[in-house]
Amino acid sequence: MKYCMQCGSEYQDGVVRCADCPDSALVDAETMSQRHIPLPGESDTRKFARVATAEDQFTAEDYVRLLELKSIPVFAQPRRAGVVDVLTTGALESWWDIMVGEEHLAQAAQLIAQEQQQLESTSAEAARAAEEEELETESAVPPGGP
Repeated sequence: MKYCMQCGSEYQDGVVRCADCPDSALVDAETMSQRHIPLPGESDTRKFARVATAEDQFTAEDYVRLLELKSIPVFAQPRRAGVVDVLTTGALESWWDIMVGEEHLAQAAQLIAQEQQQLESTSAEAARAAEEEELETESAVPPGGP
């Protein structure tokens, strides 16, 4: 038997493409097992671990998109839903946990670290540009001035 790597559907050996996922390859059961993809009828025993946290939903979505592009199983889990959580727990925690399959933890951590460095450098450049623009605006002579 062959299985679709994307949806897990089972096919006879003569079939070459999944009917629902035409871009997904069909593989044997051993390959599915090696990639930690459960077969139909098996329970999903993958374990997920936190690779990062995000302070806002947009950053969490950025991290998820980045990891999905590298075919890393990922999901973002909100840790708190609003101000009431701070009042009841007494702790201000990050908004989102970014969870990945344990077998992808090192690769995901490296990718997120690179993304964070890129965001920080972009933020620093934007701050410098804003300061330069502000200095130019302050030093400009107003119309009708001396």
